[in-house]
Amino acid sequence: MQVVGTPEEARDLYQEAFLKVYRSIRNFRSDAKFSTWLYRVVMNVCLDHLRRQKTRSEVTLAPPEDGERDYFQTVPDDRPAGDPERATHSREIARRIQLALDHLNARERMVFELKHYQGLKLRAIGEICKTSEQTVKNCLFRATQKLRTELGDLA
Repeated sequence: MQVVGTPEEARDLYQEAFLKVYRSIRNFRSDAKFSTWLYRVVMNVCLDHLRRQKTRSEVTLAPPEDGERDYFQTVPDDRPAGDPERATHSREIARRIQLALDHLNARERMVFELKHYQGLKLRAIGEICKTSEQTVKNCLFRATQKLRTELGDLA
């Protein structure tokens, strides 16, 4: 869901990833952790989807259309002192973050989300991406710099 942005696409990719895991489970080498292998399969499905989408020019950088609700609008505000102005400001920040993430290339976004949304260690991300920990660090640094530039006025 974090990678593709819509529940429908996420469900489709979930099914595609499940089928890919089912078909290739016999190729799993037990010298690696199953979770690392699984993340790699799911990541490849997502990256392939993003590449296909980009070549078809279906990727949009615009916020949701009027009437559509993004994830942050669906989370209820259970705080007793829920402030409508603050809630509006939070939605605007969430929209800006999403737009900034959309400006990252697929690899930068994947590394950033695996690190900051999934909480994975750099070494695990490197295993998933079949690259070195240093390459992951560099990619994460570039992604962070791009996001700082995009979101600098929010600080």
